[in-house]
Amino acid sequence: MYPLICRPSVAKILYVGYRLREAFHVRRSDTRLALEHRSHFYTGLWREAATQLGASIEVLGNEILEIRLGKDCTRVQQNTTVIDRAIDVAVTVNKPLVHRLLAKRQLRTPTYCEFTLNEIAKAAVFFESSASKCVVKPTNGGGGRGVTTGVNGSFDLVRAAASAAVYGRDLMIEQQVHGDVYRLLYFDGVLMDAVLRKPSTVIADGKSTVRELIRLENEARLNAGPKLAHALIVIDMDVRSTLANQGLTLSSVPTEGIAVTLKTVINDNSQHDNFTAKHLLCKSIIEDGAAAAAAVGVRLVGIDVITTDPRLPLAESGGVILEVNTTPSYHHHYYKRDGSYPVAVHLLPFLLTNGIAEQHTTAA
Repeated sequence: MYPLICRPSVAKILYVGYRLREAFHVRRSDTRLALEHRSHFYTGLWREAATQLGASIEVLGNEILEIRLGKDCTRVQQNTTVIDRAIDVAVTVNKPLVHRLLAKRQLRTPTYCEFTLNEIAKAAVFFESSASKCVVKPTNGGGGRGVTTGVNGSFDLVRAAASAAVYGRDLMIEQQVHGDVYRLLYFDGVLMDAVLRKPSTVIADGKSTVRELIRLENEARLNAGPKLAHALIVIDMDVRSTLANQGLTLSSVPTEGIAVTLKTVINDNSQHDNFTAKHLLCKSIIEDGAAAAAAVGVRLVGIDVITTDPRLPLAESGGVILEVNTTPSYHHHYYKRDGSYPVAVHLLPFLLTNGIAEQHTTAA
């Protein structure tokens, strides 16, 4: 029999609490400003790409841009283009489905178990049989929302499940794989760029609590404009879990100069945490990424790989393919510590010559 803390009723009570609390983590004005930065970033990069080609841009509304070069034309909305089919998006946001598609190609993925709050006993059994800490997340969605890493015990499990359920009824628990996260960007099976993405960290000043350090980090991001980061650090279960693994809480005042890792989930990281990594990848990992894109059937795709050593095949390092992302973010390719890869500049010529015509053909 699973522990009392893992009863569905307990999980549902916590779920209600997390649902109420999620709305108050970040001021709405700050969220709006972060979204404005994201909008300006994408408008700017498409304008830059159009200028290099000698194309014109018209703002149609709702952040949709129409780009023309002679008789050629395409439309974009931030990181969504005409090659991003709705069915591809529907497939990639379903994480268990992606895992199953990759498994058919004998590609390495984390072991996992699907469940709901009513079936939390299934997750408890999975955790008890796991040889490592676990990750709990919604089965659908993205952006790291509702994801908690470092789950290590029944109470952690229930809290993580309740937090994830805020973002969707269907949940999953995975074995947490040790290593760094690499984002591999492919177009039509060809690797365009790769980024080593480290978790968000702050340097303690010896006076501020961790909560205050997070506030200062968010203020710095908002003041820096689009370049530093698009997302704000939201105090969620992953923040609390990551701090606990360092012996810290939100009320702790870390020693001056100590680097405090705020989250294990890397979606909210900044320019300071991204590094060019294409040159680090072995041939096997590059081929695995291309095979993953083909298995899911997407053209422009971000493949997230976790490995302790990108010079080795995943089977040798114990690494996995974690996620396959359509409409991938461009920000961490443009803004890294050590360079920039202008995704739109490389993509726009294809979109102009194939975009609208292809969209009409697909619709027909």
